[in-house]
Amino acid sequence: MTQAASPSKTSLYERDLHLWLEHAIAQLKIGDFHNLDIENLIEELEGLAGRDRRELKQRLTTLIEHLLKRCYVKSDYDYAGWVETIDRTRNTIRDILSQSPSLRNYASSPELFQKAFDDALRIVRRNQGYKSVYFPEAWQFNRDVDALLTIDFWEES
Repeated sequence: MTQAASPSKTSLYERDLHLWLEHAIAQLKIGDFHNLDIENLIEELEGLAGRDRRELKQRLTTLIEHLLKRCYVKSDYDYAGWVETIDRTRNTIRDILSQSPSLRNYASSPELFQKAFDDALRIVRRNQGYKSVYFPEAWQFNRDVDALLTIDFWEES
């Protein structure tokens, strides 16, 4: 039988992440580096960096998914909703890139685009309502991140 650690034996990081963060920020502000929980601070910072990349990939997947639907699915009823999602997602991606310009290289990488496209294609193909819709195996338009954030590709198709 295992015993739960008593509150005095568990670290603040384990008990209350938000309070631990406030503590770490206060320590950084006053220069109390000696008592700073460096190990967990590094772990949290690495997590933040990964979170931003995951968020960017997820938003790019959503953007491509709705671009695919708008370009290839014939449904006047749904167009406005898809365009609204496209606009909202583009704004979010712009905000992410504005806050973290160094992520632009990641956002522009062919590997990221391909992963996002593959995921988006899998999503639209699994939708029962689109079984008769032809979605191309490869993206037929400009892959540049600036193009993805500005061009209404359905007007070109």
